[in-house]
This record gives sequence, structure tokens and C-alpha cells, in this order.
Amino acid sequence: MATTTATINGMSCAHCTRAVFTALGGVDGVSRADVSIGKAIIEHDGSVSHDAIREAISIAGYEVADFRDDRRTLPVV
Repeated sequence: MATTTATINGMSCAHCTRAVFTALGGVDGVSRADVSIGKAIIEHDGSVSHDAIREAISIAGYEVADFRDDRRTLPVV
């Protein structure tokens, strides 16, 4: 499992967050998206590219300014 955080320009309201959330839900490999104004935290299977995320957000009408990837690791026991 991997997590990608996208910083998004142009979002200013609840409608914006719903549009981005809906768009990200259509990307194969995305299991969860927490969207707030200006940011989306996307959990995915690791196969999702920045380009796929950028395209989905663009279709919703917004622009990705930056990405940050965080690979999840299992806890050491």
C-alpha cells in the first residue's frame, strides 16, 4: 500500500472537494482518497502514477501543484 499527497490549486469550496473525490474514485488502484481544500491524500496499491492522479484532478477542473509519496511499511515486531 502506498500513499500520495497531492497539493491542488484552485479549490475553494465543498463542491471542489466532492469533484476531486469523485474523480479520484475512478482511478484504477485507488482504494481511498481524503480530500480537503487544497489537498488530497490518496491511498493506492502502488501502481497509480502521478500522471493518472494529475489527469483525474484535471478532469475535475483543478491543477496539481506538487506530489509527495509515502510508502507504507509494516510495523517491526
